[in-house]
Amino acid sequence: MTESSHQPSQGGRFEPPYDGHADHLETPIEPIEPVEVQVEDDRTGMTVVTLKRAFADNLYYLLAKDEYWATPHDYYMALAYTVRDRLLHRWINTSRTYIDKDVKTVYYLSAEFLMGRQLDNNLLNLGLYERARQALHESGLDINDLKVLESEPGLGNGGLGRLAACFLDSLATLEIPAVGYGIRYEFGIFDQWIQDGAQVEHPDKWLRFGNPWEVRRSELTVEVKFGGYTEAYSDGQGRYRVRWIPDRKILGTPYDTPVSGYNNNTVNTLRLWRAGASEEFDFQVFDSGDYAGAVTNKIFSENISKVLYPNDNTSQGRQLRLEQQYFFVSCSLRDIINSHQRIHRTFDRFYDKVAIQLNDTHPSIGVAELMRLLVDEYELGWNRAWYITRRVFAYTNHTLLSEALERWPVSLFEHLLPRHLEIIYEINRHFLDEVRAKYPGDEARVGRLSIIEEGAQKYVRMAHLACVGSHSINGVAALHTDLLKADVLRDFYELWPEKFNNKTNGVTPRRWLLLSNPHLSELITEKIGNDWVTQLDQFKQLEAFVDDAEFCSRFSSIKRKNKQSLAEYILLYNDIEVNPDSLFDIQVKRIHEYKRQLLNVLYIITLYNRIKKDPNVDILPRTFIFAGKSAPGYYIAKLVIQLINSVAKVVNNDPDVRDRIKVVFLANFSVSLGQRVYPAADLSEQISTAGKEASGTGNMKFAMNGALTIGTLDGANIEIRQEVGPENFFLFGLTTQEVYALKARGYNPRDYYHSNAELRQTIDAIASGYFSPDNRDLFKPIVESLLDRDEYMLFADYQAYIDCQQEVSRAYRDAKHWTRMSILNVARTGKFSSDRTIKEYCQEIWNVQPVKIDLKEYQPHTAGLQVKVQAKRPVL
Repeated sequence: MTESSHQPSQGGRFEPPYDGHADHLETPIEPIEPVEVQVEDDRTGMTVVTLKRAFADNLYYLLAKDEYWATPHDYYMALAYTVRDRLLHRWINTSRTYIDKDVKTVYYLSAEFLMGRQLDNNLLNLGLYERARQALHESGLDINDLKVLESEPGLGNGGLGRLAACFLDSLATLEIPAVGYGIRYEFGIFDQWIQDGAQVEHPDKWLRFGNPWEVRRSELTVEVKFGGYTEAYSDGQGRYRVRWIPDRKILGTPYDTPVSGYNNNTVNTLRLWRAGASEEFDFQVFDSGDYAGAVTNKIFSENISKVLYPNDNTSQGRQLRLEQQYFFVSCSLRDIINSHQRIHRTFDRFYDKVAIQLNDTHPSIGVAELMRLLVDEYELGWNRAWYITRRVFAYTNHTLLSEALERWPVSLFEHLLPRHLEIIYEINRHFLDEVRAKYPGDEARVGRLSIIEEGAQKYVRMAHLACVGSHSINGVAALHTDLLKADVLRDFYELWPEKFNNKTNGVTPRRWLLLSNPHLSELITEKIGNDWVTQLDQFKQLEAFVDDAEFCSRFSSIKRKNKQSLAEYILLYNDIEVNPDSLFDIQVKRIHEYKRQLLNVLYIITLYNRIKKDPNVDILPRTFIFAGKSAPGYYIAKLVIQLINSVAKVVNNDPDVRDRIKVVFLANFSVSLGQRVYPAADLSEQISTAGKEASGTGNMKFAMNGALTIGTLDGANIEIRQEVGPENFFLFGLTTQEVYALKARGYNPRDYYHSNAELRQTIDAIASGYFSPDNRDLFKPIVESLLDRDEYMLFADYQAYIDCQQEVSRAYRDAKHWTRMSILNVARTGKFSSDRTIKEYCQEIWNVQPVKIDLKEYQPHTAGLQVKVQAKRPVL
């Protein structure tokens, strides 16, 4: 505790307390009014002096260290616990308020949550950053040295997981009651190492030093069943029932992470499930001498939450993926029901209190699982259970690629989830009756809509299950939603047009501008105030400064500093010296053929060929920067990474190039690395084949930080171009309709190869082994794929891309005009805040309202517990 005591006089001499006798004073003094003692709790106090003491106490009492023994990581942990204490105060109050007010809550189910580092974000949201910095400085420490020690949980593979994290941030900032549900992957996505130019996967050991932000809730552990068989029976009232007899059971234990809102008292929950064995150790087996067998059940059970997205090129990998999906969905639905039943005895108001959002198809098994729980375990009638299920679920589709519209073999369901297969068949029977009633005689349509795909091997179509079992189906960009209606889910749209809506994605400006680009944030705040942090549409006010010479100069200077910072990182980790005055041309995203990193490489080789032909050719200096991970089993994508690094090795070391081109691949791309990269970009590469990218969010982060976009009319690029203005966007390539039409006519990539000399020279250089002298056939699969199929039409867009890059070069040479375009990109990105997206979900899908959380000030006389005997108390 801190409380006032007698202070030195103004002259520095300590004055004794007045004893009531004034004989020795020349002038009698007035009686001293009693001073109110100000007390701060060490766990919740926000002043520098309290933070210093709390930090020291956590180091001493939680980590059992003092400054003699403490490591830098110990200091980080002590700081994290100090910040977490302040979150706990708000977290408990938030949970209690939600229960007391019996609010409707959003439950966001996602296989991925790519949260990023939490220390910075929580300090920012609590308004503690400067005070924490000062407290550490006075303790002899630098906050910047501690921030980088935080292990970053790789619980996602890219845009899907990062979007989920942005949504949780916005939900808390907008004071919306919400819980995120996912899996606590022990290793998450792999650490990416580059060895001899190739991606090599290593375990992501993010938990090796512990995680100070999570709280284990063992008392909320639930049981999940797998395998076995079902049997029918009649209950006491003679009603038909089904009992599932599993052959194995697994326990799901929740680990909760607080999710703080910006500049408010709301702290929501991210609840991640860890898998464990119901019986971890078989003593009898151990006693018989089979020591490995004694822990077999533990090993197999824990595998479920071991790794994010196991390789599904094998039948075992596919089974593990389905096990993961069912595991976290079953745990989450049981938890939702348990929470509901602490307040409500029936399911009469379940859909008035619960909104469940399926983030892509991974959690869509939830439709069948909720039906199983309601019908089998809570004994609701089928029709009532189905009415409830369709009222609570909403489905977000995130893809136009067939591979992400998951299908599971019926045989796998029979083996793993026999009761769910029965339920899916029954859902499908009722659904197809509805289809036949509306479209009599149209059996082709019935086959297209069916949840079960018929054929030599039958499959369960998970996207279809999600569509049938949800009251809302949304895409994540205007074009994406239009393509869902016109193509991917056309039959469902014709059946239920009222279900379909668009919710264009967004990103949180707290992490992607305020944290990532503090200097630009300060400049913006100086000019338009700080309300933009939660009202990003206020960015429009920046347009008034687009011709302000002083503002433009400072804006350019900040960009230059950010580029210099990234250049220093590249020198440190890649041992490549790059010129911060060159154009930073950046493509960072998951490595996939449709994202066309390979088209970017073809342009680099084209420039290189021009230099080799004429070493004095006038080429704008550029630094090409790539980053991203390929799925471990995605052979071609991994080969693209190797090609990028092989081209870099040749180009960066060729004296003819004279540093006009540099190529860099940043290993192990992550949220924290993204925070360094996005503010430094001059040019944002968003060059996917039109009609393949659902939305993209990296494009928004780049534009928000002042990068100009070169891109196709794909995903959210279309809306970015509409917002920033066509004149501030570099557009090239076929449209979606042109892609479809060209393929329908019979696309032959060899026609482009033979008719375009620069393209032919570029492909021949790769095919000849020029960039792989030790293995001249190394990149042969890439060349054959392009010449024989070119699935994503790189050759068709090649010349348009080359010409557009020439426009980029011309524009960049006019620094004043480029800065103007850059400022306008920032000023016109207000639409792309995830706050706007979440408001639309709340109003148009979830029907939920904000709930204000009030904190009572700490009072010493009310400290401590005051336990009363009462009815069953809700568990937070």
